[in-house]
Amino acid sequence: MNRPILLTLCAAAGAMNGCNGVAEKQSAIPNVIIIYSDDVGYGDVGVYDGKIPTPNIDRLAQNGLMFTNAYAPAATCTPSRFSLLTGEYAWRAPGRNVANADLPALIQPGKETWPAVMQRAGYATSVIGKWHLGFGEGNVTDWNGKINPGPLEIGFEYAWLIPATNDRVPTVYVEDHYVVNLDPNDPIEVNFQQRVGDRPTGYDNPELLKMMYTVGHNQTITNGISRIGYMKGGEAALWRDEDIADVLVEKAVDYFDRQNGTPFFMYFNPVDIHVPRIVHERFQGITPFGPRGDMMVQLDWTVGALVQALEERNLLENTIIIFTSDNGPVLDDGYADFAAEKLGDHNPFAHFRGGKYSALEAGSRVPMIIQWPAKIEKGKVSEALFCHLDFLASFAAFLGQDFDREQAMDSQDHWENLIGAKETGRQSVVQQAIMGVLAYLRDDGYKYIAPGPSTRFVPWAMEIETGFRTEDQLYNIIEDPSEIVDLVEQNPEILLELKDELQKVINQ
Repeated sequence: MNRPILLTLCAAAGAMNGCNGVAEKQSAIPNVIIIYSDDVGYGDVGVYDGKIPTPNIDRLAQNGLMFTNAYAPAATCTPSRFSLLTGEYAWRAPGRNVANADLPALIQPGKETWPAVMQRAGYATSVIGKWHLGFGEGNVTDWNGKINPGPLEIGFEYAWLIPATNDRVPTVYVEDHYVVNLDPNDPIEVNFQQRVGDRPTGYDNPELLKMMYTVGHNQTITNGISRIGYMKGGEAALWRDEDIADVLVEKAVDYFDRQNGTPFFMYFNPVDIHVPRIVHERFQGITPFGPRGDMMVQLDWTVGALVQALEERNLLENTIIIFTSDNGPVLDDGYADFAAEKLGDHNPFAHFRGGKYSALEAGSRVPMIIQWPAKIEKGKVSEALFCHLDFLASFAAFLGQDFDREQAMDSQDHWENLIGAKETGRQSVVQQAIMGVLAYLRDDGYKYIAPGPSTRFVPWAMEIETGFRTEDQLYNIIEDPSEIVDLVEQNPEILLELKDELQKVINQ
């Protein structure tokens, strides 16, 4: 165990509890699990007024701290995940948008990361579930040998991965550096530009599909679902979508059991509730909201299963569990699962406009709940402005670890917000939408959306407003959370302030 942890925790606890030896302080070192869900909207969770039953997630809030002003760094998954792990806004460099599986690793060895900070502090570190940040150094990943660099080169000691997303090939698991169950006599080939192999496609053989595609997603079929991209080979390694949630929980629990008292950090990434929304048979039809609602219930089961496993191993009391989402919600995102038609009285967007991909609030304002029974008071609600960028600096401060502040330039220490000890959070946050559009939100509620293309709706998700205009926009989301009243003409001086502040962040 690294001495800096013991000294830091000893100092932090000293005023209240004293510091009575190493053994006592070792027991105070918390495990950390972040459950980074996929496409879960602010209004999708019961405690945020969602109508889909989520008793296990709700229980985290009842036993912990619920945030009402937490933000993913972007309105899409890859840039949010990049920023969460590195403490740097993804928009600071090109090529960090939604990634196909054959792109090189977006986080290369030597880059400062949150797991590297935890590893230096003496934690066992793991990533389980969706990755979507690329592998290797070249333009094409070789899936038939050692796949690196990847998570193990940037601070994780163990990885069990969905390489990209569940709607993209290759539809196989990767453990550490290798595809699981790969038959060397049946090598994998993946191509996102042209067809490879003789597997049927959704475009040519829609009669083989268990769920019809809408926009895109009409290429290679595996497990009765057509995907983005073409794939050949790897038959013995293919996953069954219905089993993914169970497999990820199994791998997480197995990791708990292997630690033997070593504190662990786990970056746990369900594919729920990303498309294709194919759930295990025991959850099919469990809600009146269609596959999207069923998948939300499956996600809630996942959270409950992890909590139960920790409790059974006497680990729950001193484990920090963070539940949040990588971006806002979307209904039709490429498959005909009737998410909009079966929405009923459930509103995943809450009282916000926009959604996944958007510069409007529903794009990146997300649910965020933290439970730590040993330290965090039950049933608290925080209105502090917080961004996922800040986990790196916050945990570094708590653990007494320095980090490369030039690389993780956007991460700020808001540890006291994370434990409910302080209400004032960030002064501002930059929101990243698709097509390079940025918005700048200040803690007084004023929000500036920079000019962008005239695209009013997301082309492949027509229910979602982009929030884009070719001219400046200004809102006050405290007084007008739905961003209806543009204040540019009424408050030109505030507009200029926010434009200048955003430019200063960009120029850092």
